[in-house]
Amino acid sequence: MTTLLDGYRDHVVAAHKQPLFLLLVGFITSFVFIRFSVRMIRAKVRWWPGNVTPGGLHIHHMVFGLGFLLLGGIGVFATYGGHPWIDWFGLAFGIGCGLVLDEFALILHLDDVYWSEQGRKSVDAVIFGILFTSLLLVGYVPFGVVPGEETRWGLVTIISVNSLASVITLLKGKVWTGLLGIMVPGLSWIGAIRLARTSSPWARWRYASRPRRRARALRRERLLHRRADRARTWLFDLIAGAPDKVPANHPAAHRVAERMAARATAHLDAHAARALARRQARLADRRSAAATGTAGKSRGAADEAAGAVEAGPARSRLAQQRRRTVRAGRIRALAVGPTGLESRPERHPRLRTHTRRIAR
Repeated sequence: MTTLLDGYRDHVVAAHKQPLFLLLVGFITSFVFIRFSVRMIRAKVRWWPGNVTPGGLHIHHMVFGLGFLLLGGIGVFATYGGHPWIDWFGLAFGIGCGLVLDEFALILHLDDVYWSEQGRKSVDAVIFGILFTSLLLVGYVPFGVVPGEETRWGLVTIISVNSLASVITLLKGKVWTGLLGIMVPGLSWIGAIRLARTSSPWARWRYASRPRRRARALRRERLLHRRADRARTWLFDLIAGAPDKVPANHPAAHRVAERMAARATAHLDAHAARALARRQARLADRRSAAATGTAGKSRGAADEAAGAVEAGPARSRLAQQRRRTVRAGRIRALAVGPTGLESRPERHPRLRTHTRRIAR
């Protein structure tokens, strides 16, 4: 016990990090308490007080968190950061961070998704906040600069490279590797070099024109990440509780079904537009070939040679027109928003869809 107290005095109090340490303590304590509270309320335990509902209005705990944030932030400026007020206000600010970030998913979606799959973003935000605060507490502040000593530029470079690697890892969809890489530099570098997950922003930006790399990412997703996702789901269920299973008649299920149906309809319309563009291009080629043949028969032998010379540019122009038509059909087919809820374009009256029958 004496060793712990001596280490606290040397590494926290003497280094002027006690307000940051109390902020981290308040952060973790408020998150653990509020998660325990909501799980007791969800289990309908009789001896637990329950939700705060004055007049039938349910007040979320992020409202109390905003109050603690305002108290801590304004109090530091009001007291000029003097002791011991800065320690107490740091503790209040940490409590507010835990209460607000626990409902980060509600703020992001502007919907009550606390016990759904989208609510897991709150746990990600809390873990990221705790790791970032721990990094500031353990490491040098700021970036290896210690008062009274020279700047260690080598340490500054390592921290900068590690931060860039952590950002790339997060863009590749590897949330846990990127968050843990903030504390362990080599881990984020490995995540930045390896392939991205197929649903990540990096895969949408970089793998769209690289089918082989996208196929490798899909194989790795099926083989490796499925086990990691199961372990992550188990850990999140242990920390925050399992999400609710959405029934088939739930409004959220209807919204998801409508989005999927709209995307399927947009895909069919895109296929029809591409087929129409190809058919129009073939008809244009046939008409041009027929016109060229009729003109050749009516002319003499001398005119046939001149017509053959002039047919080359005409054919090239027709080929360019055909490519433009097909490209326009593709652009018109692919002009679908991310949600797939745009108005459906009208089909061409002459376009027919043929269904091949399978002989049994």
